[in-house]
Amino acid sequence: MMRLPTSIAAVLIALALPAWADEGAPATARNYQQHCAACHAADRLGSMGPALLPDNLARLRKGEAVKVITGGRAATQMPAFAELLSKDEIAALAEWIYTPVTPAPKWTESDIRASRIQHTDPATLSPTPVFSADSLNLFLVVETGDHHVSVLDGDRLEPIYRFQSRFALHGGPKFTADGRYVFFASRDGWITKFDLWNLKVIAEVRAGINTRNVAVSSDGRFVIAANYLPQDLVLFDAELNLVKVMDATTLDGSRSSRVSAVYDAAPRKSFVAAMKDIPELWEISYDENAEPIYDGYVHDYRMKEGVAKPGFLNARRTPLEDVLDDFYFDQDYRQVMGASRKGEGQVVNLDARRKVASLPLDGMPHLGSGITWAWHDASGIERTVMASTNLKSGEVTVIDMKTWEVVRRIPTRGPGFFLRSHENSRYAFVDSMMSREASHILQVIDKQTLEVVKEITAEPGQTLAHIEFTRDGRYALASLWEQDGAIVVLDALTLDEVKRLPMKKPVGKYNVWNKISRDEGTSH
Repeated sequence: MMRLPTSIAAVLIALALPAWADEGAPATARNYQQHCAACHAADRLGSMGPALLPDNLARLRKGEAVKVITGGRAATQMPAFAELLSKDEIAALAEWIYTPVTPAPKWTESDIRASRIQHTDPATLSPTPVFSADSLNLFLVVETGDHHVSVLDGDRLEPIYRFQSRFALHGGPKFTADGRYVFFASRDGWITKFDLWNLKVIAEVRAGINTRNVAVSSDGRFVIAANYLPQDLVLFDAELNLVKVMDATTLDGSRSSRVSAVYDAAPRKSFVAAMKDIPELWEISYDENAEPIYDGYVHDYRMKEGVAKPGFLNARRTPLEDVLDDFYFDQDYRQVMGASRKGEGQVVNLDARRKVASLPLDGMPHLGSGITWAWHDASGIERTVMASTNLKSGEVTVIDMKTWEVVRRIPTRGPGFFLRSHENSRYAFVDSMMSREASHILQVIDKQTLEVVKEITAEPGQTLAHIEFTRDGRYALASLWEQDGAIVVLDALTLDEVKRLPMKKPVGKYNVWNKISRDEGTSH
């Protein structure tokens, strides 16, 4: 927030009056326009500061919002208002920003195009890395404490660069296949393209008002964003120029949906997206030779009956029995393991475009952070298994990826969010960050015995979570998820702590090689 000159504030109030009665405009609305609109926009959609809408603030408790308005945010342009507004006025502002805007805000194709910012001319950049570190063993550390990203040398385990990010990055960064470019998505819709070889922000564009995540095509030509608001998928070229907007609606347009997530299915040359409110899974091919799409009922598509639309950059719909909130690909990307918030799991074959199996899942499995490995059962038979945390239950669920049966439910300290390993490691690390009592505990699971063999702890009341390995799997890095936090470096064999790197609430870290090689121990 930023205090405005009186004249500017008056203009903004006048512009906003259609939303509030003329002389009866509430004092809270006037306070917002005077003190907040310059950074957060008169319509609360965000500008220099983030959007202040209920869905965008879902992870910020009202009590915390009161603290931010009162005391400001360190290392940002958000000032303190304790001396300008009373406690009651601050409490009213905090309450007000959690109320919906009526009518619901829109973000059009024109808005998207007008929002694009070119920060750096690509012609001025070096074609090779400007540093000596291994570019494939870099980490990107997202620090939400002061909204920065640190670039970490994975060999020396030291930071080499740090830059300011958009507010509340969400969904994890996505890399091009060579590891040079990385794309970030913020919760309020900003997509940022960063050149990791030159350590430069190249371009930005605002894809929506409330964005879930972003995906990058395996050939590096396209970037796609999944939105809650507006309810759509937004496709860009690699330079973040708008290609098209796909409204997330049923075929007849009678129902719309938030988009739960979108991921790249590299072997299929396509994006796959799950809908949160309608029982459909979409596949959008970026292969110019993709088969045409026949929507609805067709007697025999092989006879070219019905009216087809091009398979390139259009949605191929798979009807489902239930919605999918999150999903995980099997190893050849032919099948999707998905679950709803009700804990009902299903396996969907992307070629047959139908459900082929049910998954016996309870609680709220977090399949998006699942991992796989080769496990030997009691008979010595090697089986590929997938394991997932659970947002409601204290367990890691291990599933056979051929029979789709649960082979083990491993008890944990509490509901967890992240599960990580590496193909060169015998261990998987799981947090209990959704538990009030055990958020400070990381548990280490032996991937063959399927037993917890060690616990790594921080101070009670803190949060220790999100492991990521170095390229060779020698070190495992954990996030001490605190304002004055740290990256805790562990020896992945002995499980001893090696060092700590101070960070500002490092919520996640992402190794270039593990991401672009789709290592079995990390989410894709």
